[in-house]
Amino acid sequence: MLTTQFDPSLPSIKQVQSLIKEAAAVELKLLTGDILTGRVLWQDPECICIADENSQQITIWKQAIAYIKPKN
Repeated sequence: MLTTQFDPSLPSIKQVQSLIKEAAAVELKLLTGDILTGRVLWQDPECICIADENSQQITIWKQAIAYIKPKN
């Protein structure tokens, strides 16, 4: 298993941390084409966890994500 160093100075890490702090709703599209919506709870070097509308936690490998965008 490849573990990369978690670098909070990277813009992508900062952006996701802001989404966590704001408890903002996001749309997360996977490379498979599936779209998940919810709030980002946490991230680590390999995964992101979101809570869906039913407060069910979903852990997603970062390598499976096409994009993350805030919902309006």
